[in-house]
Amino acid sequence: MLGEKLFSDKRLSHNNTHSCSSCHDIGTNGASANVSDTPDGQPLVLNTPTVFNASLNFRLNWEGNIRSLEQGAEHSLHNPAIMASSPNEVVDKMRTDPEMVKQFRDAYGKEPDAASVLDAIASYERSLVTPNSRFDRWLTGEADAITPAELSGYHMFKSLGCVACHQGVNVGGNMFQRHGVFHPLGSPAPELLRVPSLRNVATTPPYFHDGSAPTLAEAVKAMGIAQLDRVLTDQQIAVIVAFLNTLTGNYRDRAVRPFAATPGTSIVRP
Repeated sequence: MLGEKLFSDKRLSHNNTHSCSSCHDIGTNGASANVSDTPDGQPLVLNTPTVFNASLNFRLNWEGNIRSLEQGAEHSLHNPAIMASSPNEVVDKMRTDPEMVKQFRDAYGKEPDAASVLDAIASYERSLVTPNSRFDRWLTGEADAITPAELSGYHMFKSLGCVACHQGVNVGGNMFQRHGVFHPLGSPAPELLRVPSLRNVATTPPYFHDGSAPTLAEAVKAMGIAQLDRVLTDQQIAVIVAFLNTLTGNYRDRAVRPFAATPGTSIVRP
């Protein structure tokens, strides 16, 4: 697929050092294998969200300032902290590659241009959905797809009010919310965030916009305090985490999996 090739092509970056997959590892959780870096080697300010199921979100990025996958691709190309490039620069590079020109002609009936580059990347990203989680199967009537403890966690998730923000087909991703409603939650900026999807959440540490929670249990505890003004018990946290583990889906018939950080590195943002 043309879009898949572009997604992994480092020529999308100005210095030919970064591709989309440099930060969004499709082989693992659709996010970063370690701390994502800018082209000049500095850590990104915000935690990298997974690209899996991004097409199901009503807005993109933590700030929710991107309205479409095409706009997201263009924003990433222009962003000096990501690609430091532009669609036109990418087009110029693609037009020097006879094989890529052929693939664009086959797909679009013309040589590469800015619109087709962005469309190809966005079309591929729309394919990055991860259905058939155990919770999905339970919802379709497979009663034994989740355990009694996981079901208890689902009921706890609802009764505590977590579903006020994390609901819908993507278990989130469809509204804005202020973080730190009752108590601080990570770094203060940006104050208003797009609620993240919880699909595959067990595979995507670290958590929050600043990556300040290294484990899912710590994230659940912090959310209880900051957003609900409740100190959850260890048992409450355990069953909610058990439920969240049922939200891991499949991509290309393989379960989404967490990455393994390179030894000696940290996955927590400074």
